[in-house]
Amino acid sequence: MKRLVLLGGGYGGMRILQKLFASDLPEDLTITLVDRNPYHSMKTEYYALAAGTASDHHIRVQFPVHKKLEIKYGEITSIDLDSNVIHLNDDDDLAYDTLVIGLGCEDKYHNVPGADVHTLSIQTIDSSRRTYEVLNNLGAKSVVGIVGAGLSGVELASELHESRPDLQIKLFDRGHTILSAFPERLGKYVQSWFEERNVEVVSESNITKVEPNTLFNHGEPVHCDSIVWTAGIQPNKIVRDLDVEKDAQKRIVLNDYHSVPSHENVFVVGDCASLPHAPSAQLAEEQAEQIALVLQKQWKKETPPALPPIKIKGTLGSLGSKHGFGVMANRPLTGRVPRLLKSGILWMYKNHNG
Repeated sequence: MKRLVLLGGGYGGMRILQKLFASDLPEDLTITLVDRNPYHSMKTEYYALAAGTASDHHIRVQFPVHKKLEIKYGEITSIDLDSNVIHLNDDDDLAYDTLVIGLGCEDKYHNVPGADVHTLSIQTIDSSRRTYEVLNNLGAKSVVGIVGAGLSGVELASELHESRPDLQIKLFDRGHTILSAFPERLGKYVQSWFEERNVEVVSESNITKVEPNTLFNHGEPVHCDSIVWTAGIQPNKIVRDLDVEKDAQKRIVLNDYHSVPSHENVFVVGDCASLPHAPSAQLAEEQAEQIALVLQKQWKKETPPALPPIKIKGTLGSLGSKHGFGVMANRPLTGRVPRLLKSGILWMYKNHNG
């Protein structure tokens, strides 16, 4: 029997399974999915879970059921690429013939002292649950600092304002305007949206240290009753520890078929892959479709076709339940339309995968 092992049931892993199960699979193939949770969780919605505007159940999707699929629940401790073995905590080693690594990312603290200890996170469903508990137990008029005004920080700040308008929210960002990866018009629109709602945007900030209930901006202490870190990501530590070529962000460098050049039976999907686009759920899904195609061709002992460059259709963000922003087909969007589009995409994803 040949065994395909998928590490992580995120957006990339789910799309690979979806594509493979819609095709004819070899009789001698088994597929094993390894994840710590018994469901797929929609990471793009963790901000809403943390803010208290979406329930835990709302952002979960059950894994698919298929006669070829085995699901193992547990923590991965390491990957031995030379021996084709996955080491699991409290379980036997798991051998593979083909491996897909989709372990996602974790917070990057940029060597800021205390940031990893004294801040909350929305990088996993577990950490988002803890963040929800802390934020929603705060008293009236408490101060919440959010470090990082990219997409995650902006969505968390806007959703938290909607959930808890009594809180004093301070959004810290290194840039002159927030959402520096988006067109300037969108950054100004979102900044104005926050100003109208008394969410304080602290531009050109430089967080140098974090202590309990205090962060230091340019060395000056700022009291916060709670602090959430959304100021950068890095690949999962298991991936960072692998002895393979990586880019400056510690993501794994791949060949034209999304596999590791020194271990061509190992594919990498999503946040751990070095790709010419910023990590996103959409990117992971587009890449996953190509990986599924390559696998199908290999199992048929056919040469995979040249893969086209991945194209990103756009990016959408929410500002509470009624407003949003984004870029679709290189066109900036603001107001209700991008929010409705995002809600529609989320609905289709849940109903197509659930």
